[in-house]
Amino acid sequence: MITLSPAKPAGTIAIPASKSQTIRAFLIAYFAHDISKISNPLISEDTKSCINAISNAGAKVMFSDDMSSAIVDSRNIVLPDNLTIDAGNSGTTTYLLLPMAASLGIPVTITGDEQLLSRPIKPLADALRSLGCDIDSDKLPVTVKGPIKGGRASIECRTSQYLSGLLLGAPLAEENTGITCTLLYEKPYVSLTLGWLREQGVDFTIADDYMRAEVRGGQRYHGFESYINGDYSSASFFFCMAAMAGTEITVKGLDPEDPQGDKAILDILHEMGAEISWNGNEVTVKGPEHLKAGTFDLNAIPDTLPILAVTAAMAEGTTRLGNVPQARIKETDRISCMRENLALLGVNAEEEEDALIIHGNGYVKGGSVKGFSDHRIVMALASLSAGASGDIIIDDESAASITFPSFFRLLSSLR
Repeated sequence: MITLSPAKPAGTIAIPASKSQTIRAFLIAYFAHDISKISNPLISEDTKSCINAISNAGAKVMFSDDMSSAIVDSRNIVLPDNLTIDAGNSGTTTYLLLPMAASLGIPVTITGDEQLLSRPIKPLADALRSLGCDIDSDKLPVTVKGPIKGGRASIECRTSQYLSGLLLGAPLAEENTGITCTLLYEKPYVSLTLGWLREQGVDFTIADDYMRAEVRGGQRYHGFESYINGDYSSASFFFCMAAMAGTEITVKGLDPEDPQGDKAILDILHEMGAEISWNGNEVTVKGPEHLKAGTFDLNAIPDTLPILAVTAAMAEGTTRLGNVPQARIKETDRISCMRENLALLGVNAEEEEDALIIHGNGYVKGGSVKGFSDHRIVMALASLSAGASGDIIIDDESAASITFPSFFRLLSSLR
């Protein structure tokens, strides 16, 4: 349990590296069967799950003394007859690794914690079956055995990680692969994956706004050196703190040209009245005297729903966070969980199948709330201490370490 008293956070922080990019980097480094150097990786529970996965699969991962860089040596790997990987709480590791693991030619079982075991994999499993893989289950734990033969697959992607996983696995297939998406959410995250494929020189085509892809088979990954930029998802909590408190917070370490989707939260906060200014790789958010409500489409940035829900509670008027049905199949049903928490704080909110509607009056009292063991819910509720009039008491703050171990330390530095 943690109690956060009301505060007006202000100042400058350096944000940790992107979780999404860190996991992609370590997975590609493993399947390169070469030596790669990854600078400024995020070290969190989710990325440790990925690092442990490739280590258990035979890679040598060597960190510098200050953990600011890692060398991955995936040459001369000797695989066991079968392999079990515990992905912990990391959906990103699970969905990206499953298609890639099929190329290893041995049975690979992926399991995880209770939350991860509840997350859907059937669309991805069915797509891999279409590409010639042997998949023993439509839910975790799941065992996949390749090779990936290639061919054509059609898939409904309520999480973009399904498509990203297929795109990462397809170059390792024996033959060419065609992928058709009948539905695709969170498109900016696909851009991250395509960026890695381009850097690796992978031969592919993408069409119809990411809904169709063709990937040549029989390709391979190569060793590389890469620097991981700051994480907009993590930075979003501090952007919103400034907006709620009416203060200025500067976040360092962000690339303004980065394709990370959660960068769009800056546009939303601008619509709500905040001032946004850039200086190189630093962005400053200055909160307004009064936040404005609005209607926002979060389909491309579902992870921002928890923090925007509490920000909307501090706005004057009704805010609709919509077109985000996939928020119900993240670590928790975030639409329902956030509505419940807002009610505990005296804020009227309503659920729709794909939306959360918040009736804000510019005021939130303190109170006891529930983290639901969901890192983004915990950090969103903690961020509300920047605007609430009373203490915010969170039943368990430990989930923040899944993606952002230094969150509470950085929060304290601004208070």
